[in-house]
Amino acid sequence: MTDTLTAHSMGTPLVRQDAMAKVTGMAPYAYDHRQDDPAYLHPVQATIARGRVVQIDTTAADELDGVLLTLTRHNAPRLAESEDTEMHILQHDEVAFRGQLIGAVVARTPEIAREAAALVRVTYEEEATDARLSADREDLYRPEQVNGGFETDTDTGGVDAALASSAVQVDQTYTTPMEHNNPMEPHTTVALWQDEHLTLWDSIQGVHAAHTALAPLLRLEPEQLRVITPFVGGGFGSKGKPHSHEVLAAMAAMRLPGRAVKLALTRQQMFTLVGYRTPTINHVRLGADRDGRLQAISHEVVEQTARLYEFAEQTAVPSRTVYAAPHRRTSHRLATLDVPVPFWMRAPGECPGMHALEVAMDELAIACDLDPVELRVRNDTATDPETGLPFTHRDLVGCLREGADRFGWADRDPRPRQRREGDWLVGTGVAASTYPAMSMPGNTARIRYGLGRYTVEIGAVDIGTGTWTALAQIAADALECPVGHIDLRIGDSDLPQATVEGGSSGIASWGGAVVAAARAFRAEHGRLPAEWAQTEAELPESDVTQRFAPHSFGAQFAQVRVNARTGEVRVPRMLGVFSVGRIVNPRTAHSQLTGGMVMGLSMALHEHSVMDERWGHVVNHDLAGYHIASHADVCDVDAIWLDEVDEHLNPMGTRGIGEIGIVGAAAAIANATFHATGVRVRGLPLTPEHFLDH
Repeated sequence: MTDTLTAHSMGTPLVRQDAMAKVTGMAPYAYDHRQDDPAYLHPVQATIARGRVVQIDTTAADELDGVLLTLTRHNAPRLAESEDTEMHILQHDEVAFRGQLIGAVVARTPEIAREAAALVRVTYEEEATDARLSADREDLYRPEQVNGGFETDTDTGGVDAALASSAVQVDQTYTTPMEHNNPMEPHTTVALWQDEHLTLWDSIQGVHAAHTALAPLLRLEPEQLRVITPFVGGGFGSKGKPHSHEVLAAMAAMRLPGRAVKLALTRQQMFTLVGYRTPTINHVRLGADRDGRLQAISHEVVEQTARLYEFAEQTAVPSRTVYAAPHRRTSHRLATLDVPVPFWMRAPGECPGMHALEVAMDELAIACDLDPVELRVRNDTATDPETGLPFTHRDLVGCLREGADRFGWADRDPRPRQRREGDWLVGTGVAASTYPAMSMPGNTARIRYGLGRYTVEIGAVDIGTGTWTALAQIAADALECPVGHIDLRIGDSDLPQATVEGGSSGIASWGGAVVAAARAFRAEHGRLPAEWAQTEAELPESDVTQRFAPHSFGAQFAQVRVNARTGEVRVPRMLGVFSVGRIVNPRTAHSQLTGGMVMGLSMALHEHSVMDERWGHVVNHDLAGYHIASHADVCDVDAIWLDEVDEHLNPMGTRGIGEIGIVGAAAAIANATFHATGVRVRGLPLTPEHFLDH
């Protein structure tokens, strides 16, 4: 059992410490860092999806007044070999997707750079494009593992026999489309090469992750690179690692010593250069007895990856854990296409995978003539079906029961299409959520004391989630002092090592390191330290995953209104109830959970990156064509959590909350549309044509 920290500041809804700086425009994001006479970079991108560059003519661009540098494979710095081939740019003539970086122009103003980039003439040798994903492709293959290091396939045996003998069966295919992260702050890098030292002011979710990836790639010693990221305007996973644009900015800066080079991707460029959620095809089969108890779960996934670099999303993994079924099979198969590289998007794997499973569970409830909440309760489990280990804490049933009570579920007529208000058909739906709880090793914090104040230093990053505030609260409790006595320093690779803000692991990992440093500080210096004192400590290794299965759980409830004349879907009410351990700051936690739910609403109703398969090109590559939820879509969205402390994962008693809010949200809405209309839609988004056909 972890020696759990006693909470005093934790649990208090403190106002965000960075709030004033942000609302007054004083918080410096990457592009905001002032530089003396900076230069501006605009990329040159491939206009074919597959082939090679035969010739690249920069003559007209070079002659434009104000151009400082044109960069191509002919004059770019030589990079070291890297397993991450996405970042290995301007080293060869091959083109693997439309929009791939093949050059750049650096000029005195961003307008000149953009104009000059348009003057670069490129001759290609083009090959046939293959950008079509389907489950019947003959070239689907099994990756060695999927994202997160999970096994690609699992099979307990006897699945087909158990399915065939089950009294009630569901056998359906569910699809989710390609989706793109669209944080408010675009991906931005400012690079300065000076005195054989590279500084990057970068919009990234992990300064040390960027440092570790980029220093060897650029053939730099670790001390030659510094990455600075005090504030990030959202990332949702897309900024979880450096992409090719960071490499491009760094290479340009190294060709212009002493002059900072600024690069801010356009919204359109973000649709090709910084990842996306892969489209998924989920074949889900469920077998249950007449009472709804699952006998078998089969979840087989087909998704896409890029020819340039493999990324395999762990879409079927949550189906291994969430319900008790004696027979389980999951698999992942990939199609290699001439498309940009997929990457993390909030709750990668869990989000699309649980959507498929939870819509299938709704279909099973109807087939069993059973309430959807009760079906999930009957299939609860005290141990992880995959590993046999007990959960550190699991209260999915509590989430379902509390949510049903608060949502007024008991008043629901179980029959579909029973409630109509004028032209609007009204229905309600439910879905379960799960997300793994992680505390990553390799985090170190430093605590310095002087003049009655504590300076707490760790290379963590706040991507808008409230890290500046939550870490200060954790430090205050660990040091047994008011939070106002804490000066927090984060967002700099010169600070002690910290893992990436991803996988909902940030506070659980960094907070554990801060607590370890605070305890070491107290052990070394006592409660009344000398006027100047300093201690550094690393988060100790833990064997918790060998003894327990750490997961968070939740239940999502949604009410929808579907217009019988237009097919328009509205969501007037959503409620999420979550089992996520101790909450450090209720104010920021509520924001994180409801933000995830709104993103799930957006996934359900709007988001769809439309691929033109002829050219490997996303045609709606801006916020005019790629629709996301707006204020008019979001009415009454609320999130609550059960009062609990996880005593095993970390000394704060917390589990991550950044991603579980989106998991299950779209499924709850999809299930509610069936209850409202009697029309089962098995693909997203839930656009009007699905309902008008009926």
